[in-house]
Amino acid sequence: MIQLTKIFHFEMAHAIHGYEGPCKHVHGHSYELHLAITGTNTGTEYIPAPGFEVDFKDIKQLVVSEVINQLDHKLVLSHDFLAVHPSFAGQENLVSWEVEPSAENLLVFIAKKLKDRVPAHSCLSYMKLYETNNSYAEWFNPDHYKHSSSL
Repeated sequence: MIQLTKIFHFEMAHAIHGYEGPCKHVHGHSYELHLAITGTNTGTEYIPAPGFEVDFKDIKQLVVSEVINQLDHKLVLSHDFLAVHPSFAGQENLVSWEVEPSAENLLVFIAKKLKDRVPAHSCLSYMKLYETNNSYAEWFNPDHYKHSSSL
């Protein structure tokens, strides 16, 4: 099996409503997203010309349009946070979510945006989202790993 990984960077601010720590306040991160796509090649046969399982350019275009443009330099706050702090509602770069914008929920958001939009004959298999240089959350596609364990 061949898996391709592309790395993306974006800046985003958020606050976590209901959390009793410093992250309950609006603050920002320089996120690093590692996104892996797996194709159908088992890794035992050469890939016909042009030799790509999936073109990195196609991955980049998809992720930039569906994810990075939606989150980069945005302030992401939950409806619950905004209900308690209405002064933030007028922010020009505000994105309001039903859920808290934690690293875990960011991965769920990204998976929902991309899962059915990856190039044909491939699947979104794995993501790792660094919130800081030593803290990250991971997402594994359960359909992919169920499939690959039977190979």
